[in-house]
Amino acid sequence: MGASVRRPMRDCSASVHALLRHLESAGFAGAPRVLGVEGQTEILSYVQGEVPARPLPGYAVSDATLVALAGLLRRFHDAAASFEPASGAVWEDGSALDDDPELVGHCDVTPANVVFREEPSPAGQARLVPYALIDFDLARPTTRLFDVVTTLRHWAPIADPLDRDPLQRGLDVGARLRLFCDAYGLAPRDRLRLVETARTRFDRSYLAMREKAETRGGGWARTWEEGAGQRIRRAARWLDANEDALHQHLI
Repeated sequence: MGASVRRPMRDCSASVHALLRHLESAGFAGAPRVLGVEGQTEILSYVQGEVPARPLPGYAVSDATLVALAGLLRRFHDAAASFEPASGAVWEDGSALDDDPELVGHCDVTPANVVFREEPSPAGQARLVPYALIDFDLARPTTRLFDVVTTLRHWAPIADPLDRDPLQRGLDVGARLRLFCDAYGLAPRDRLRLVETARTRFDRSYLAMREKAETRGGGWARTWEEGAGQRIRRAARWLDANEDALHQHLI
């Protein structure tokens, strides 16, 4: 057995394990494998590679990375689309849209949950590219569009410049939305709904995080106390102020 990760089981773990096993059977290489369960501990394969730390390095904010990430998310979605959760499957509560879900999405594709590996570039030099998604704890039934929006929240990023990493502050967010959607192959009807869906996500995310901070405490409470709610509200206001410009890149 290779390197492994051991973590406490959660209420949603059985459902997440079923998804990960399906991804393995579907030939999707970009996710951990379920190696087993011992008591109340899950054992997953360790995905070798580099996870970008903050402040984000240059390779994590490049256009090439955004294109590669869109391709990775599309391959994941295509593999997950044929997964049928068991009746009564338990998923982590969150901000995902649960009306007419299309698939089980990752719902948390942040830089901390993407593993990069070296691959040769067209110029013959090695470069780091997104290889795998990790930490599926927030996976749940949703839509392709919602998972795309959640990903773009962190990688475009759809955020107030005050809250972006230093190397993200000068990025053309509208152009990056278009670049990601083109690389993913997002349907025209979903592009027209992207900004609206981002606004809905901000509203639900704010309420979900506040509720978890109040009822669960721990890391959720610390994140909230460190200004998570304020960052969400600033992002929503930035989205409102820039809606027309962003929309022009998507039509």
